[in-house]
Amino acid sequence: MPDGPKITSRPGGPLMVTGGLPVVRKRPVHSEHGEPMTWQTSEPLTDKNTYALCRCGQSANKPFCDGAHSAAEFEGTDTADASTYGQRAKALGGTGLTVSDDRSICVHAGFCGTRVTNVWKQVAETGDTSVRMAVINEIEKCPSGALTYRLDGDDADTEPDLPAQVGVIEDGPLWVSGGATVTTAGGVELEPRERVTLCRCGASANKPLCDGSHKEAGFQDG
Repeated sequence: MPDGPKITSRPGGPLMVTGGLPVVRKRPVHSEHGEPMTWQTSEPLTDKNTYALCRCGQSANKPFCDGAHSAAEFEGTDTADASTYGQRAKALGGTGLTVSDDRSICVHAGFCGTRVTNVWKQVAETGDTSVRMAVINEIEKCPSGALTYRLDGDDADTEPDLPAQVGVIEDGPLWVSGGATVTTAGGVELEPRERVTLCRCGASANKPLCDGSHKEAGFQDG
């Protein structure tokens, strides 16, 4: 989408967003067992057409950049694989659909399983319509799109109908939906996807993408 929203990673600096993407907070709602069930969304945090988002984890004005990367001497080298999801993902199979999984972009949001089962176990049981529906629901809540599904007879993965926005996940990454173009600090344009998660803690080894390192790093919004 050449004329659509764009996110550009700046060398040693923030993520520059153009195209008027709304910024909202996204918080998982958990069950009494601590299992994420759905997402709760706030009102937009800004109505600006252009803004900078922190990706070093040090800003006192998260999710926005306040220049803290300079004092922190943040390097932020982008190392994300420029290949496509289809090239990286592993097909898990299924009945009535094919589930695929790319572990390299998993952010450990936890919607892919419960205390009794998970998508990987359920794939073999998708001949049961109720299980297939559960798998679809779990996959569509995955913010990074690490998990996808393709219905039998289709030539493309089915994506949830998500708004074009930047979702700030509580103590986690930036969840960009709607197919915005993401370009690395080295000028490499990543594959446009309906769902992508970008690092904002500074710890990912797959920048500008999130690889789940925020949990191990103990990142908090502050």
